[in-house]
Amino acid sequence: MLNLKYSLLTIFLLSQLLVLAQYAPPAGQPGSTAIHQDSSVFVAWAKECIVERGWVNIAIPDSGWVTYGADTSAIGKANNSVISLGDGGVATLNFEVPIANGPGFDFAVFENSFLDDFLELAFVEVSSDGQNYFRFEASSLTQTDEQVETFGLLDATKIHNLAGKYRAAFGTPFDLEELKNEEGLDVNHIIAVRIIDVVGSIEEEFATYDAQGLKVNDPWPTAFPTGGFDLDAVGVINNEDNTAIAEQPGNFQLKIFPNPASENIYLQSDVLLDKIIITDLQGMVLLEIKRPGLQQSIPISVLPDGLLMVRCFAQKGVVSVKVMKQ
Repeated sequence: MLNLKYSLLTIFLLSQLLVLAQYAPPAGQPGSTAIHQDSSVFVAWAKECIVERGWVNIAIPDSGWVTYGADTSAIGKANNSVISLGDGGVATLNFEVPIANGPGFDFAVFENSFLDDFLELAFVEVSSDGQNYFRFEASSLTQTDEQVETFGLLDATKIHNLAGKYRAAFGTPFDLEELKNEEGLDVNHIIAVRIIDVVGSIEEEFATYDAQGLKVNDPWPTAFPTGGFDLDAVGVINNEDNTAIAEQPGNFQLKIFPNPASENIYLQSDVLLDKIIITDLQGMVLLEIKRPGLQQSIPISVLPDGLLMVRCFAQKGVVSVKVMKQ
């Protein structure tokens, strides 16, 4: 009897945690992880995309496959030109330089939602050999008592590690650090990213599940040629060419340490700098220092946690450095 009470209490507490759990909010709100397509954190974009189309309506086999867009629509920078995956459709994207596990988020997936709460979702997987794929642990805390209808709405704070969490022009970021212990995966040599449409149905026959075994409920059915997840682009934040502390597009040498940091960062340059600008992922200026000289100590404790861009300007160009503030 006592064990039964403990079991019931555990179930109750878990259910309450699920109700209370909150993930990052929509783009533009405090705490959002959304990254704008024009952000300077992106160093590359997918160069190739191969799509296996999904059903217009998986519950109706003779509905055929979705037809909107072309594989090439998902190549290059996000621009709201998309390819629709349909129910259960799959897109595999390749890159000129393999993605690598650097500071903070490593890549972001873009969809074309026109609202913060009309969201079509997809699972995200990565591979370092092109054959074995590993999925990010996704969470969907949306209720599963009623089907989210075709143009129904979702709450982004109940969604984690599912592509499509943010509206058009804002990418959903992913951190390879989460997969570093997966046997058979080299997180510093990711050659492919796979996007798999979440069917969104809560019917047992067609349902898809998150990492906790919960059904993923999103707008369904979307029985038209543009149905399912609409893939715009995949942007690279860290790859094998830029995982050193500093990127050097400017013709001068720069060192910033420590990285990650929590209180202060220290900068050393071999040329006089005109200014230093620190921005967040959306490009918002958080701190500007004019004429810092060859060395500079920069307090960052008051800046928000996460990936920061430190841009150093000199006559010889601009050097951008990613710094993880934690």
